[in-house]
Amino acid sequence: MMRLAVLSDIHGNLPALEAVLADVTRRGADGIVNLGDSVSGPLMASATAGYLMQQAWVQIAGNHDRNLVSIPPVELGLSDAHAYAELSQEALDWLARLPPVTALDGKLLLIHGTPARDTECLLETVVRGAPRLATPTEIARRLGTVESPVVLCGHSHIPRSVRTPTGRLLVNPGSVGLQAYEHADPEYHTMETGAPDARYAVVEERGSGWLVELISVPYDHRTVVDLANRNGRPDWATALATGTFSPASSLLKPIQGASPPPDRLTID
Repeated sequence: MMRLAVLSDIHGNLPALEAVLADVTRRGADGIVNLGDSVSGPLMASATAGYLMQQAWVQIAGNHDRNLVSIPPVELGLSDAHAYAELSQEALDWLARLPPVTALDGKLLLIHGTPARDTECLLETVVRGAPRLATPTEIARRLGTVESPVVLCGHSHIPRSVRTPTGRLLVNPGSVGLQAYEHADPEYHTMETGAPDARYAVVEERGSGWLVELISVPYDHRTVVDLANRNGRPDWATALATGTFSPASSLLKPIQGASPPPDRLTID
């Protein structure tokens, strides 16, 4: 039996992470896992990496963590470029060592997006510029041959708990550090939670099955809103303050039918 706190998509938001960890301490957990995209963004990349590197948690890499160690710095998108400029070589080496997927105790599979693609959402499908809940067929295709009874995923920043027709439990804890963003892959769309609160989940194994808690934690987000503005990112400031994405702050140009290369123009 186990009780795990599940974190994902911290995006350099150390105050949000600290609020989440205080709540984890209050509720209690046997361990903590981190599903990646830990530092990318215009906030506190270096301090966040420094903290995470000291933890004994199970941690994996997200697509932005991969970008930071695999794409030439001059080709990085805005959020990755800001983080890269802050990070030490030690932090970059740590990111490079993080696995993209890992299994835990033969019961849980930890992924960022899907088992095959860290840039693909497992539980959402974008249709005509808006995300919807993926169908069981879409989810089954994305899972492929995965047999783990519990799959923990991130990437979309949208908290969800889904049980498949076969009884498999799929959990996205939402994002610790960024509650709305815009993205150009597979087409222009926005993801929004509608509130600035930090998100995480608790999964607990019980005799009758797995219990899931999707948790919303308020924190003083004004510090990171001000920091995003000072660093020239009004889009992030709006998302951090409201959990929504304002078209007025958009740095992407939504074009009907256009599909820019992923991770170059991504504002998350």
